[in-house]
Amino acid sequence: MGSTLYNGLLLLEHIRQPDQFNSCHGECVVVLSHISGTVDLFFTFVGPCAVMVVLYMRVFVVAVSQVRVIRLQTAATAAPTAKKSERKAARTLGIVIAVFLMCFCPYYYPAVTGEDTSNSLSYFAAVSWILIMNSCMNPLIYALFYPWFRKAIKLIITLRILQPHSREAKIL
Repeated sequence: MGSTLYNGLLLLEHIRQPDQFNSCHGECVVVLSHISGTVDLFFTFVGPCAVMVVLYMRVFVVAVSQVRVIRLQTAATAAPTAKKSERKAARTLGIVIAVFLMCFCPYYYPAVTGEDTSNSLSYFAAVSWILIMNSCMNPLIYALFYPWFRKAIKLIITLRILQPHSREAKIL
């Protein structure tokens, strides 16, 4: 419901005059004004980016503090492993954020430069696919860096998660 209302407000001008930008019969061209594009930019890109960075930084700070507690409890034997896990977590979070930005920035480039956004632009289809592909990137990134994540996904895909004693599976 919220998505429908939000997109309806963005496309209000197009809804009022649906054939305003069409040059051929049956063609559907949607143009977002600079104001609509800017509002969309902040609600669907800048805002979520800020929230994501803040939340990931909080997760990272908590992870680092827990690693330090573990390091203190296990003395010097865990120090190299703890530093390595801190670097790995920071690298993974950095990659997740970088991939998100690389997928979303091309889509929002016209709004940032002050241009009207139109679905008739030559690169719109490719940029839309890149934006949509971001949805499947995080699981791939985590699977690339964490063996336990790969094991969990394998349990889910093979439906072994539905077996009676699946909660006792060794993932870590």
